[in-house]
Amino acid sequence: MAEENFESKLDSAKEILEKLMNPEITLQESVEAYEKGMSELSKAQKILEDAVIKITEIKEK
Repeated sequence: MAEENFESKLDSAKEILEKLMNPEITLQESVEAYEKGMSELSKAQKILEDAVIKITEIKEK
């Protein structure tokens, strides 16, 4: 199982983007890759938001 961190999610999204740029990919594969890519980006965004909250809490101590 892949490590659940910001960098791994971003790397996964980049790999999916490369797949989407392949002109030989089918429409179904494109839709599935897009869905997975958006999910990975959403998870990366959540990790980033959590980090910002934590940093803010640390600064306020």
